[in-house]
Order: sequence, then C-alpha cells, then structure tokens
Amino acid sequence: MKLFVVFITIVLLTACTQRPPKLTAIKGEQLGISSDLSSNDSIEDFVSPYRSRINSVLDSILAYAPRAIVRTDGALNSSEGNLMADILFQQAQPIFKLRTGHEIDMVMLNYGGIRNVISAGNVTARTAFEVMPFENYIVVLELPGKAVREMISYLIASNRPQPISGMQIILSKEGSLQSVNIQGMPFDENKTYYVATIDYLLQGGGNMDFLRDNKGVTELDYLLRNAMIDYFKKVDTLEAKIDDRFIQIKQP
Repeated sequence: MKLFVVFITIVLLTACTQRPPKLTAIKGEQLGISSDLSSNDSIEDFVSPYRSRINSVLDSILAYAPRAIVRTDGALNSSEGNLMADILFQQAQPIFKLRTGHEIDMVMLNYGGIRNVISAGNVTARTAFEVMPFENYIVVLELPGKAVREMISYLIASNRPQPISGMQIILSKEGSLQSVNIQGMPFDENKTYYVATIDYLLQGGGNMDFLRDNKGVTELDYLLRNAMIDYFKKVDTLEAKIDDRFIQIKQP
C-alpha cells in the first residue's frame, strides 16, 4: 500500500510539473501604410482638437529670419552654430548666476547636434523642434584648465565648425594654435572655468571625454530647445553671422 501511494504521488508531481515554453514558429506579415488606408472616425474625432491645438502653438510666429541660417557656411565657425551657442549663453547665464553666484565663462556644443537649418522667413516654435529635436538639457561644468586645454585641442582637431561662445581661438597660417582668449582674457591653464553645454555631451556623446574631468556639475533643468524658443520670443529679427571666434590667419 505504501509503495502504491508513493507511486501515485510521483506520478501526480510529474504531471503537475510545468515544462518551459518552447518557440515553435514565428509568422509575420508586412502591412503597407499609405494614403489609401481609411481613418477611424472615432479616433480622428478624439485626436483632432489636440492636433489643432499643438499645431497652433508650434506654428505661432515668434521671430523673423531675413536669410537662411545654416551650420555649413563656415570652416571653423558658422552662422547657425554661433547663434545656437550664443542663445545658450544668453539664456543660461542669469539662471546659473542666480543659483550659484558665478558666471558662465564659455559655451560649447556639437556640430552634429544641429539637425536642420533655420529657413529664411517666419521663425516659429516648430523651427526650434526641427533644429533641436532632442531632449537635451543645459548643464554647466566646472572645468579645470587642463580639461579646457583638451577641449581646445578637440575643437582644433575636429575640422568642423563646432558651436562655441565666450571663447576665441586663433590658429596660425600653418594651422598651429596661436592664442586662446576666454571672456577677452588669455587662457590660463591654472584657472577653473565654468563651461555650459548639454547633458548629452557630458554623458559621452561626441567622444568629449574631457568633460568628465569636471569638478562639479550644475543642472539648470532647462532644455536647449526651450532656451531657443524663449530667445525667439524676445527678439524681432534673428541676427547670425560668421565672425572671428574661431579663425585661422591667412596672412604671414
């Protein structure tokens, strides 16, 4: 009798044991999406007022650009890169000073982060979303002179008009570094500088590893895109040009 009970118990336990699921087949079908698809009236009725409101906000005119502003019109600095860096500087400075009592020394962004031109004509909030579609927040880093030196070397080696503001880099005719000025003063490697940038670059984007050698980070909780929109609201006409913030001397 005992043997029978043990046998039944083993059978029941074995029967109750769940076997791990096993994939036997995968089937898929490609569904084409085109204008031939009919819309669902109930969904369209629900979404329509929200879409109209969003489009109204995005397409409201904030400023005017007398000419196209692009990132490709200069070798070492560009009209769009300069404008982006200057906007960040101007919009972030009062927030940073209010929170810390310090002032931003310079700004550095990345060429690849600018995703569209600012076309000639009306400038809207949608413009800001097209130029800066990413959720990039402004941060201010306390960078020692050694890290700033590495940043300067990075800017020179990149061979692209990386957006900068508050700093001037001058190269000799041969392409070697001739001088660096920060806020109108010669660069001092023994000093610590406050550099405004975006969290994407701090986290390793653009291979700017020198940003991690900071002594502290102040998060402003302010999207770069929102800084652009706030700036557009303050000005009537966008002025952007190539200047002497990063140049190479042509004459001997």
